[in-house]
Amino acid sequence: MPTRVDQMMQLLCRVAQEKGMTAAVKHSGEGAILVGIAAFAGGLLGGPRGIAVGGALGGLLGAWMTSGQFKPVPQILMELPPAEQQKLCNEAMAIVRNIDWIDIFQLTVLVMGSGDLKFLLAKAVERFLVRELNAQIKYEE
Repeated sequence: MPTRVDQMMQLLCRVAQEKGMTAAVKHSGEGAILVGIAAFAGGLLGGPRGIAVGGALGGLLGAWMTSGQFKPVPQILMELPPAEQQKLCNEAMAIVRNIDWIDIFQLTVLVMGSGDLKFLLAKAVERFLVRELNAQIKYEE
């Protein structure tokens, strides 16, 4: 039953693709940096009022820029850092741990043939993306 992280990620990508999952990832860190830069520039140009105006304009611009376009979830999963992939793999393994399977190929056949297993794995991916990346998920089934 041992499986490699990259093999489990391939299975999760296949499930996400079949479910038509897309996600918009909000990059809140980039927005915060933009607000800080705008407030600083406003402060240099307009003093205390400039800080307020720059912060407000930076906040609006940051919210607009970081609202994110929807990308296919398989693409997002494959771009995750190895540590994040390991976390997701551990969550998926908790779901399939009690199923009788020998290798990843047999597990893939079992999962793709079972609506319940696909649903559980898709929900695990969704929970992970929402929790770890503050993503918004859409299904296009």
